Amino acid sequence: MIVAVHQGPYDELPAAVAEASARGAGLVVTAEMITTGYAIGAAAVAERAEAADGPLARELGALAREHGVALAYGYPERAGDTVYNSAQLLSAQGERLANYRKTHLFGDLDHSQFSPGTELVVQAQLDGLRVGLLICYDVEFPEAVRAHALAGTQLLLVPTALMRPYERVADELVPIRAHESQLYVVYANRCDAEGELDYCGHSAIATPDEVVAKAGEGPELILADVDPVALTRPTNTYLADRRPELYGPLTEGPSA
Repeated sequence: MIVAVHQGPYDELPAAVAEASARGAGLVVTAEMITTGYAIGAAAVAERAEAADGPLARELGALAREHGVALAYGYPERAGDTVYNSAQLLSAQGERLANYRKTHLFGDLDHSQFSPGTELVVQAQLDGLRVGLLICYDVEFPEAVRAHALAGTQLLLVPTALMRPYERVADELVPIRAHESQLYVVYANRCDAEGELDYCGHSAIATPDEVVAKAGEGPELILADVDPVALTRPTNTYLADRRPELYGPLTEGPSA
């Protein structure tokens, strides 16, 4: 399956989806909170948040169905009085396949606007692949990606709003996560400015061996082929050589 990353604003998404479809993509991945903006303040986020099956899901479902491509996007989700930083995966028929709520909140920006999700591994089947979702800061925790690997995730989608000066996360950490957990990582970032935040771009599609597609600092559509057969030929034996009986302290927090 060919996967595309749309590194651009929401109003350019329909054109990006059309182009991705024309170039043979079966899935388009967009950035964190692409539908509303990210650093827009808690009141604005709460006002624009909607249910996972709300008008936005129907609108983007129609877009996915029109072009015959699956679509993953970030948005503010409302569930009762609670607002989450969420990412949703829609099928090429516009059906809702998976909805993930960001579990690792980043700084005051996230904590002032969202409640944390409580389910780390959210997956769906898509074109024969087991697809998982994380959001931005989540991928910086090796435990989160390893949990997906142990649950069988083959293609990990990471809508992101990474700002300067943290480019090394996109450039260095994302390929390491793909290598150490032997899965594909699709890292879809923003490349614009919002208030005091300057989003750095550098979206990437990483296999366990290499980065096969990489964006620069401006609006761009990058594509790469995801080959599930490649995952049957691991380039390291980390997963097989784990010693879980020794890892208890990892869940106990740092010692005083």
